[in-house]
Amino acid sequence: MSIFAEAVAVVPAIFSGSTWDMRQAFDADGMWLFCFVFTLFGGLLAHLFYRAIPFMERHLERTVSVVMYLVIAGIICWGVIDRFVFSNQWSGSTTVPPFLFMVMAWFACSYNVKLRTHLSFSEFRGKMRPTGQIGALTLDAILWFGFCWIAITTSLRFTVLSADNFQLVDGVDDVMKWWFYITVPIAFTLMSGRVIGNWLEDYGNYRAGTPIIKQAVIGGDV
Repeated sequence: MSIFAEAVAVVPAIFSGSTWDMRQAFDADGMWLFCFVFTLFGGLLAHLFYRAIPFMERHLERTVSVVMYLVIAGIICWGVIDRFVFSNQWSGSTTVPPFLFMVMAWFACSYNVKLRTHLSFSEFRGKMRPTGQIGALTLDAILWFGFCWIAITTSLRFTVLSADNFQLVDGVDDVMKWWFYITVPIAFTLMSGRVIGNWLEDYGNYRAGTPIIKQAVIGGDV
């Protein structure tokens, strides 16, 4: 079977609803081609979604991150009280928070791509000519897109593997691991939308002759 046929076979496997069929299709080399297209068009849709709903563009990822952080803090706090005050302990108090932290981390990473606070080198790049600046930012976009592509491909494979094996979160009888794993490709799809939006903004500034490199501010909008 050619790589194109393997990529096409991923689509019916997904709609079949069978984790076994999805696992077989996802393990093929064509999954890389399918996820490349998925990352590109998913990113474009995410970019259009953010443009259509500015409120979500400003608050979606950081709201998810803050909510996950508060839930983690709440579980840990209650776990301490439950153990030392009531001499009891929920078995999931030490196993669920790491999964919630994973959700928090990747959505926060997507938001920080928007803020350009990941290795922006703005002081150095600000001294370059406009052509050099847009070249460096284009390289950034290619590398971030590649990172999203790899993460989406591998995390989807791991998610369907977990679902096919009915993996439960340790210490909890009714919480599946894949419920958390599936948020990873979602976060990286949003991240690819941020990458596309950033590059389009940079290219627009380059064409207009306006400043391209801006100082990144950790924890604040640019």
